[in-house]
Amino acid sequence: MAEFVKLRPEELKALREQNPSMMSYNVEFAEVTGGTFWKAYTPGQVAGTEPFEVDMSGGLTAAYKDLMQIYPPIDLYEPKLRKLAKEFGPLWVRVSGTWATKTYYDLDDAMGGKVPEGYLNTLTRKQWIGVLDFVKDVGAKLMVSVSGCPGVYGTNEPPIPAWTPREAEKLFKFSADYGVPISGSEFINEPNMLEQTGFPHGYTAADHARDQKIFQQWLKENYPDCIYIGPGSVGDATIGKATGKTSGGVEQLTGNNAKTPELMGDDPAHLDVFSYHYYNGVSERLGGVMPSAHWLPEEANSEDYLAVAGNCARIYSPLRDRFCPGGEMWVTESGDAGGGGDTWASTYLDVLRTLNEAGDFSTVTRGIIFHNTLAASDYAYLDRVTHAPRPNYFAVLLWIRLMGSTVYETGEATRMGAHVYAHSRKDGKDGVVYLVINNSETETTTVELPKAATVYALQGKDGNKRSTVMTLNGRDLVMGDGWELPDLSGAEVPAGKLEVAPLGCTFIVL
Repeated sequence: MAEFVKLRPEELKALREQNPSMMSYNVEFAEVTGGTFWKAYTPGQVAGTEPFEVDMSGGLTAAYKDLMQIYPPIDLYEPKLRKLAKEFGPLWVRVSGTWATKTYYDLDDAMGGKVPEGYLNTLTRKQWIGVLDFVKDVGAKLMVSVSGCPGVYGTNEPPIPAWTPREAEKLFKFSADYGVPISGSEFINEPNMLEQTGFPHGYTAADHARDQKIFQQWLKENYPDCIYIGPGSVGDATIGKATGKTSGGVEQLTGNNAKTPELMGDDPAHLDVFSYHYYNGVSERLGGVMPSAHWLPEEANSEDYLAVAGNCARIYSPLRDRFCPGGEMWVTESGDAGGGGDTWASTYLDVLRTLNEAGDFSTVTRGIIFHNTLAASDYAYLDRVTHAPRPNYFAVLLWIRLMGSTVYETGEATRMGAHVYAHSRKDGKDGVVYLVINNSETETTTVELPKAATVYALQGKDGNKRSTVMTLNGRDLVMGDGWELPDLSGAEVPAGKLEVAPLGCTFIVL
């Protein structure tokens, strides 16, 4: 049934002031050093015309040869990449990932690129300077997680000794001396996976509770301006009553996982910010071994699917209140699917999820969402090779440019065809900006405008939900010669009825 929405800006009730850096992003540590990451889908798989198939009969480990590939380090000096990152304005950049837990910091180049025993990767001086120069140039704040593998602990067998900051000190001191201090840090990326995330064999939740307190105290004493963010776990929440699907990533494929209360312990470390990771499920790459956690493309506009991000925030909120009362809540990794993204992650279809996550999250809490990633794998904002912006890049850029910090309760019930969110105007002028998401694939949603408005209507090119090109008011959003951004201006429309096309996402500035 077609939906009708009447905008009543005079009846809006303010909920909170959102963090102005809410739409931040990750740069994977595996990008910085170069290394193994998810193998790109083919154009046919992205378009949905070619099935994704991988032989899982030998288990996940045997299948990795078909799922992963080795990539060279990213060039963070590349002018096009810098230009596109700068368009977002001053945000946070998180440099982390499972790769970070296993990395040795060779910042004096003493190892010559060799990997010491107990580590899997090496970070060179040149590579880290590239990160620091990038963060400085785009006006961002830097967030990291630190190494916590057997090389740091000096053993790969229990009992596990206490964590030591000798490696972390190298990274923090070098960054501070270079003039780009680390502004925020988690202890370990996704620590609930325990040894699967890189900790020594036999590492327990109790070990983590002990070690994060050591890390937090070390930060407080040596780098007091660096906020402590944690615990950064994933998979606490089971989402979707109708489907039984779970939110999270590759932690669903491992056995010995801990929950957030176990990681924090009975005498928890003080958190400045509470953090967790959210993915709607696992991608096609991992669906063969975890089919119950994989969503089909036909479900990507469903109410159950779009509810996952907001439900995650609501489930984690009591944990935030318990372990970081009064603090912000950050999603330090976010994307459509663990395992590098679904085949449609780089298409218009994922714009519905991305914008709905931003809108729903803002109604729950003040915080930051770190999209995974800037330019690695299929869920990235930018193509890894060409750095061409994907639909999500432009959708988030419009959010940043249009949506102000005051979040309003719209009074509209969320339903198929009408996900309605409202913020103040980013330009500081009196008024409000609505976002109306019509997730119906067949029905047009009618919006009644109380006065003239500026409208930014997003769709997949030619009505194709899996198009890699998004349109704005009918114009293709592609970069021009010389890397010029396309025309991102809105259309002036009079008061009256406005139609939001099936699967359309429309910003309305009043």
